[in-house]
Amino acid sequence: MSCPPCPKCSSEYVYQDQNQLICPECAYEWDPSAVEDDDTPQVKDANGTLLVDGDKVTVVKDLKIKGSSQVIKIGTKALVRRVLDKKDHELDCKVDGVGEMMVTAKFVKKA
Repeated sequence: MSCPPCPKCSSEYVYQDQNQLICPECAYEWDPSAVEDDDTPQVKDANGTLLVDGDKVTVVKDLKIKGSSQVIKIGTKALVRRVLDKKDHELDCKVDGVGEMMVTAKFVKKA
């Protein structure tokens, strides 16, 4: 029986252990019958609410803009254009008064 590649690291060295598939390279385990085809990233705001594309959010902390002397003040509103699966800046937003920029999800709350 050939196993599908690992959904996390795309390794081809996946093996089956009872009803679970296991990747020896990244140690990811999953049930092949319960795999979701939805590849949308799961990103949560400062309150734990799930964020999706098109959400309106509010900044919960003053944020310094890297490479600039400008600051995004607490309470500034933004529109989430895309939710990305990145480690540091998960949200591609249009921030009022600033423009397009990437924002970390833990510094915003859903409006």
